[in-house]
Amino acid sequence: MIDSIYQPTVSNHSPVNIPNLEKQIIAAIDIGTNSIHMVIVEIDTSLPAFYIIAKEKDTVRLGDRDPETGNLTPEAIDRSLSALKRCKDLANSLNTSQIIAVATSATREAGNGLEFLQRIERELGIEVNLISGQEEARRIYLGVLSGMNFGDRPHIIIDIGGGSTELILADEKEARFLSSTKVGAVRLTKEFVQTDPISESELNYLKAYIRGKLERSTDEIWRQLQLNETPRMVGTSGTIETLAAVHGIKKYGTVPNPINGYEVSYKDLETITNKLAKMSYEERYHIPGISDHRAEIILPGALILLETMKMLKLDSITICERALREGIIVDWMLSNGLINNRLKYQNEVKNRNVIKIARKYQVDLDHTQRIANFALSIFDQTQNKLHDWGNPARELLWSAAILHNCGLYISHSAHHKHSYYLIRNAELLGFTELDLELIANIARYHRKSKPKKKHESYYKLPHKEQQLMVRQLSAILRLAVALDRRKQGAISNIDCHWDAKNRELKLHLQSQEIGDDCALELWSLDYKKPIFEEEYGVKVTTKLI
Repeated sequence: MIDSIYQPTVSNHSPVNIPNLEKQIIAAIDIGTNSIHMVIVEIDTSLPAFYIIAKEKDTVRLGDRDPETGNLTPEAIDRSLSALKRCKDLANSLNTSQIIAVATSATREAGNGLEFLQRIERELGIEVNLISGQEEARRIYLGVLSGMNFGDRPHIIIDIGGGSTELILADEKEARFLSSTKVGAVRLTKEFVQTDPISESELNYLKAYIRGKLERSTDEIWRQLQLNETPRMVGTSGTIETLAAVHGIKKYGTVPNPINGYEVSYKDLETITNKLAKMSYEERYHIPGISDHRAEIILPGALILLETMKMLKLDSITICERALREGIIVDWMLSNGLINNRLKYQNEVKNRNVIKIARKYQVDLDHTQRIANFALSIFDQTQNKLHDWGNPARELLWSAAILHNCGLYISHSAHHKHSYYLIRNAELLGFTELDLELIANIARYHRKSKPKKKHESYYKLPHKEQQLMVRQLSAILRLAVALDRRKQGAISNIDCHWDAKNRELKLHLQSQEIGDDCALELWSLDYKKPIFEEEYGVKVTTKLI
């Protein structure tokens, strides 16, 4: 049962003793603007459920970028590499089978962000996926949903990071609205706070700036709420947990334990924030519950929370310990078919969003779905014969096939290039930035020139293997496009027969209607097949049966 995902957090570094169950240990790392967080979980695949067995956190301040270039500084990069080395060592000590890492706001925006990720992989062997703001918000939602019972009530989730704030309106079934706005505790501190204690003019400007930046997101949440719905607000992240700790110590003399589910009123948050605004860094540092690193950035973070609650007219917030890291784990479980019940709808998020983008750009879905089916049929029948790509590549091929013609929305001329641009800049939930780059490239090469070194979008792919994937999958897509040349489903089926001795791929085609010679489809296949033949080192022959 999926409900068994709701499990208590274990914060020590010793594995939970759950006998006689199939287990897998997975680590999730979030490379954020302020901190690097890692959670290590033991997944019980028989339930399914996951149990947190270890956590690691380091404040690295990637958001302290070079003011002139906007690049990540060498010092921040070195701090991050050291923190990630410690994370990897801990993960290895606990026999972790896989490390899943994502990077967010600071790395997304830095000119040298890609170089940073390549260095992580080169020096530490950790592959880091760069994710968009909306994808970050979606995974935060999954993390919160795994640790909190939503019931039949909508929830407004806020995650205040160092560089961005994610606002989400969601219910138990789906996220109705996902947003990521460039207001974060580190970003605002660096850009707007020059006085200590903060001056009244800076304070007022900061509040106004926050309201302006979050106005669009909060207005959209109001529009998405249905009549008579009363949402519950849920807060995640270090800023909100710190404010809850300060509140608990003041009210009860101790940090709330567990902090998960702890509720703080707007009125009490306003009192705490007003006091913080009158204090210097040194004074905030000595408040029980606030660490030295947090003391510097806590006020802008508190103001983000307070202004958001005010704009949404919410009188309290409930703390959830689970967020992006746990969402990465849930997303992994969904992708690997370990969750089938209450979160099944979320498992279909990629397919739904691809179709949504296709409709947005007025793609002929009947046509592209036939092409996608042909592409997957060729992929499956040639797997382990001409190629060794697995399900992730198959998923990318399907997505590219559905979207390959979306560039027609702009212009027929060079529409394959327009398709690349539209796909690359689409908000396709469930995919990483690299996934989007691969889908866009595969779609871009469904016609005209094959991939070349002079094509920047292809050549900048970080690994030769990814370039190979683009070449081979786009070659399959070319054949699939040819099979529906008249856009009327003239070909009903394709059988691939592999002659390994002569390296010949025989395509046996079945026509939809008796008497249709499918001459245009056969001509198109002959025109399209040379790039496929060159890429795979085979001869392709076709026969209508």
